Amino acid sequence: MIVRDRGDDWQVVLQTEHADLAGAVAEAWVDHGPRRDSAIVAARRHDDGWAVWERSPLVDADGKPVGFLDVHVPAHLAFYRAGIAAISDEDPYAGLLVSMHGAGIYRQRYGSDTGLSLTRAAEVQPLVDAFVDEQESAYAERAAAVGVDEELQWADYHRLQWFDRFSLAFCLREWESPPEESFALGPYSFTPVGPWRARVEPYPFAGASTSLTLLRRLVPKRPWTQTEFRESFFELTPDVLEVTLTA
Repeated sequence: MIVRDRGDDWQVVLQTEHADLAGAVAEAWVDHGPRRDSAIVAARRHDDGWAVWERSPLVDADGKPVGFLDVHVPAHLAFYRAGIAAISDEDPYAGLLVSMHGAGIYRQRYGSDTGLSLTRAAEVQPLVDAFVDEQESAYAERAAAVGVDEELQWADYHRLQWFDRFSLAFCLREWESPPEESFALGPYSFTPVGPWRARVEPYPFAGASTSLTLLRRLVPKRPWTQTEFRESFFELTPDVLEVTLTA
């Protein structure tokens, strides 16, 4: 879950719903390679493994919903492996890209996002290292099996990171009454121009504007027990938000 403190409540976006937004970003993206369809599948399904964990999302010792960076890492490694396997059954190249994404979470997106870190990874570093080695050792064989060279493989991996990060920009930040100052994601500058609206430079989509959809739930801020949260969370009606990006 992606959890943001709004003062009186927590905004919660499920990883699978964040991935739906990432998939929509991928579909709208203009600069794509020859394996565009696989890149879209990877974006849309890159967090499928989380669907297992999110069947019964956890709260911490203080009763707060557990965010994705604070998850128990052995569980994360296990369900991410399962997600990679399932995605590979649909589209082997998409599976490779999600394998790279899964390993890249523990490699700070291979150096492109130095702020990315799971808070509990160091507790089980040998397990993390084994997972990363397992994924990385198969890259070359998996790429050869789908007829993709290393240049395209890494170009599509980095595209997937932008699809993911564009979605996260709307899941993690204040957009009801956004501050006016711009913020940067790598080479992209976002300038809020209203609720759930941003001007993006350079603009990576076709047309003057692109409208996308994000689902979120607002959880009352109080100490939750695990049973209460599991029973109540899915009774909350999600808000359907229109996210607009303009040139």
